[in-house]
Formats: sequence, structure tokens, C-alpha cells
Amino acid sequence: MGKKLKEGYIHIYTGDGKGKTTAALGLAFRAIGHDYKVFMIQFMKGCIEYGELETARRLAPYMTIVQMGRDTFVNKDNPDPVDVEWAQKGVALAHEIMEKNEVDILILDEINVAVDYGLVSLEQAIELMEKKPKDMELIMTGRYAHPELVKRAHLVTEMVEIKHYYSLLGVDSREGIER
Repeated sequence: MGKKLKEGYIHIYTGDGKGKTTAALGLAFRAIGHDYKVFMIQFMKGCIEYGELETARRLAPYMTIVQMGRDTFVNKDNPDPVDVEWAQKGVALAHEIMEKNEVDILILDEINVAVDYGLVSLEQAIELMEKKPKDMELIMTGRYAHPELVKRAHLVTEMVEIKHYYSLLGVDSREGIER
């Protein structure tokens, strides 16, 4: 690894609009261009070949993405125990990454949704924020960011949907654009 951040901050990208994961990835790609290392844990995502997975493979060892979920929708009212198990593995991995402190930016993709769905407790998310090494940037994405997380973050961006071709035209997610 080349450099270390002098001071790392906590970002939250939330809201019902498109672009939360995309914003986190944009930050990651910019950081890699300056010789920083990035690790992304994707909560509630698995098996789908998102374009960023191939990009991360090409950018290794500067970028790593690990999916912690299944290729299915999670029932918020009655989550499957396996979804809770995957999310808890994601939390454990985040702790491990923080303890090793070998990356500059840790992205917890969709952790806000995992908290909202009860797969990750609010207390666990707060603990990750508090445990973050001083020289590590922490990015937390997903709709439904809890007010307690928002209060503790240094930067919060809310993506607002004004218009979306999915709702207007019924266009599904497209390779290279949404996945």
C-alpha cells in the first residue's frame, strides 16, 4: 500500500434515489487513482454478476469486493435466518478489516437496509462507526439510514428520485448501468 489517510471520515449515502452504491464506487475509483486501497462489503447482495465485481478483480490488489448475501430479495417482515447469518458474517468481516487496518476506505454497501430489515442491529452499526480506525474512511450506503447513524456521520448525502425509467417505462436493471 502506498499512502495512508491522515484523517478518515464517515459518509452515509442514503435515500430512495438511484446512485448510492455508484457514488461509493466513484469515490473508490478516485481513491485507487491516488494509490489508496479499498475494501467493499456488499450486504444483502450475492451471486449476481454486478459489473463492479469484474472491475474489482481487474483493480486487485487495490480493490476488493465481497458479497454477503444471496441472489434473492429479503422479506423485511420475516427475514430468512440465512440472510441474518450472511449479514452477521459481513459485520464480522468489517470488524476484521478494521482490526487489520490494511485498507484506506471501507465501504459497507447496503448496510443501512440491513439495519432497517433487522439483519444487523443498530448497536452493531454504531459500534462499527465508533471502532473505525482514525486513518480509515468509512462509507455506509443504502436506503433507510437510521437517524442515529446519520447523527454520527460526518457527511450525509440523500439521493432523491425525481424521475426513473423503471417507474416510467418499466425498464429493468441493465448490464453496465445498474449492475
